[in-house]
Amino acid sequence: MPEHPEQKELMIVSVTPQNLERGALWFAENLDAIKKARANNIWWQQNTTLIEKDLKIKPFEFVERLIGLGYERSNAVAGRGLFAIRGGIVDVWPINTETPFLIEFVGNAIAGIHAHTGRTEAITPKPMLNRSMKDLPAGSFVVHQDHGIGIFRGISEDKRFFSVEYAPPSTGGEPDRLLIPIDQEERLTAYIGFETPHIHRLGGTIWQTTTRKAKEDTEKLARQLLALFAKRNSAERPPYDADASLEEELRERFGFQETPDQLRCEQEIFDDLSKNKPMDRVLCGDVGFGKTELAIRAALRVIVSGKQVAFLCPTTILAAQHTRTIQERFNNFPIRAVMLSRLSSPEEEKKILAGLADGSIDCVIGTHRLLSKDIAFKHLGLAVIDEEQRFGVKQKERIKEMRGDVDILSLSATPIPRTMQLTMAKLRDISLLETPPPGRLPIATFVLPHRSALVKEAIERELDRGGQAYFLHNRIDTMGMKRERLLKMFKKYPNLQIGIIHGRMKEKELVTIMDDFRNKKIHVLVATTIIENGLDISSANTLIVDDATRLGLAQAHQLRGRIGRGSEQAYSYFLYRPKNLTENAAERLEALRAYADLGSGYQIALRDLEIRGAGNILGREQSGTVNKVGLNLYCHMLAESIEWLQQNDMVSGENM
Repeated sequence: MPEHPEQKELMIVSVTPQNLERGALWFAENLDAIKKARANNIWWQQNTTLIEKDLKIKPFEFVERLIGLGYERSNAVAGRGLFAIRGGIVDVWPINTETPFLIEFVGNAIAGIHAHTGRTEAITPKPMLNRSMKDLPAGSFVVHQDHGIGIFRGISEDKRFFSVEYAPPSTGGEPDRLLIPIDQEERLTAYIGFETPHIHRLGGTIWQTTTRKAKEDTEKLARQLLALFAKRNSAERPPYDADASLEEELRERFGFQETPDQLRCEQEIFDDLSKNKPMDRVLCGDVGFGKTELAIRAALRVIVSGKQVAFLCPTTILAAQHTRTIQERFNNFPIRAVMLSRLSSPEEEKKILAGLADGSIDCVIGTHRLLSKDIAFKHLGLAVIDEEQRFGVKQKERIKEMRGDVDILSLSATPIPRTMQLTMAKLRDISLLETPPPGRLPIATFVLPHRSALVKEAIERELDRGGQAYFLHNRIDTMGMKRERLLKMFKKYPNLQIGIIHGRMKEKELVTIMDDFRNKKIHVLVATTIIENGLDISSANTLIVDDATRLGLAQAHQLRGRIGRGSEQAYSYFLYRPKNLTENAAERLEALRAYADLGSGYQIALRDLEIRGAGNILGREQSGTVNKVGLNLYCHMLAESIEWLQQNDMVSGENM
C-alpha cells in the first residue's frame, strides 16, 4: 500500500448540490473562511464537520456524523461521498477533496488522519490514447516499439527525455530505466489493453518474439479486412459538384458561428464528395457540436447533383427532430424533405414510397423503416446514419450492403468499439468535432451514492430557476410509483407536471409527450434511456440518473448530452447504490466523471473500448495479441500491414 501522508486536521462537507458544484479547489482556497463562518453561521455548522488528530470522539459518533452529512457506507471508498469501516479505521472520501482519507482511531480518539489512495486505485481511469506522451500520468503502462511494455516514470528534469522503468535484469535486482529522447516520442505509446500487462526486461528476446507473432496476426487480419472493403474500393461514381451560391446561402442562414473544427470537418467531407470514390466517414462530436448541420450541408451538395439523401435514425423521436431541423434549413430551397416512420398514415406512406421511386422526393428522414425491402430509391447518393450502434443486427446488415456504392456519413457522439477499431486501423475515415460552440459550458458531473434528499434539492434548484429536469428511471414497471414519489416530494409546487416516457408507448403518444416537454407543459420528465437520442431542449439542464450502474459508459455520456444545450450551467447526477457497484460499473462511472469536458466523446469511446474489451473486428482471434502488445501498437501494426499490402498489390479483387 502506498505511503499515507499525515495531516493535522480534515474538513468534511455535506453531500449537497451547492457543495458539489463548488469543487475541491474552491474548498481548498476558502478553507480558512469556512472555519470562521462555522463560528456563527448555522448552515456551515450543519453542513460541515472538522476533525483533527487527538480529537476525542467515539468511532460510531464519527460515523453518525458522516451519515448525517449524506455519506453512505460501502465496502470500499470507490468514489466521493462514500465511507468504509475496517476495524479501528474509517476510510472516507470527502466531496471537497481530491483524494480519500484514512481516519485511524485508538479507543475513543482520532490517532491519525492520512491522505491515501488505497483500493481506489482499481477504478482510477487508465490512460487513453493521449495525443502527447507529455500528458500521460506517471505510473501508466507504456509500449516502446523496440523494448516492449514498461512503466512510464515521467519526463527528466532537463525536459530532454522520457523515463520508462522495465523489469529487473535478475530476480531481486533493481528495475532497469530507459531514457527515450523527446524527439523519439513516436516510438513510445500508451498501453491500452484489457488486463494488467507483463513488464518486459530490457535486452530480452520475449518482446521480439511477441511482435513477430503480432505482425503475422495483423497481416492475416489485414488481408481479411481488405477483402471486406474491396467491393467498396472498386466502386466509382461521378464527383459531386459544388453550387457555390446555394451553399453560401445555406451557411448564411445557419444562425450560429462555426467553430474551427466544424470548418475543418466540413472541408474533409467535401473533399470526399469531390472524389470519384464513395465516402465512408465517421463524424464524431458531442451532442450539440454541429454534426447535423454538417450532414445537411453535405446533403445539399448531393441533392444539387441530382441524387437523393436518406437520414437514418434509430428512434422516431430523433427522426422527428431531424425532420424539423432539415425542413427548416431547406425551407427556401427547391428541395422536398419528408419523414417516413410508423407515424405516417397509409396514404402518406404510399405517396412517399412513390416519391422516392420516381425521384420527386429529394431527402427522406426515417427510422429502420427506410431499410425495408419495399423502399426503392431512384438515385440514392448519400446515407446519413445517426448513431449506427443503435440499429439492430438485420438493419446493420442492410446498411453494410449500402456501403458498396452509396456515400455513407455516420454521425456519433461515442463510436462503438468496432467503429473505433476500423478508424484506428485507417479503414474508415474519421472527423472529430472537439471544440464546443461559443458560449457552451461544460456539464457539471457528479457520481454519488443515491440519496432522496440530494434528488429533491437538485430538482428544486432547477425548478426555482425556471428550468426543467430529466429523471432517468430505467424500469418501466415501477415508473408510475417513482412519479408518485416525486409528486409527494415536491408538494410546494402545486402546478408541477411530471410526465412519463418509455419505449412501450405508442409513437404518437411519445411525440405528444416530447412536444409537451419542449413547450414546458411538463416540468420533470421521468424517462427510460429512450431519451438517449433526439432531444434538443435548451431549458432542460438537470439530469438525474436513478441507478447509473445499469448504463454503459458511452450510453451515459449520450444521456448527459441531453442537457447543457444553452448558455445555462447544467448539472448531471449519476447515482448508484454501493451494494450494486461492480468493478466495471465503478470504472465506467469514474471515467464519466473524469471525462466531463466538452468534446470528450471520442475519449469516452476509447475508454469504453478498453473497459468492454476490444473483442475483435471479425471474430475473437485478435484479443490475445492485443493484450500482449497493447491496442495502440496493434492498430499501428495493422495500419502498416494494410498499407504494405496495398502498395505491393498483394491483395486484389481477383484473389479476394
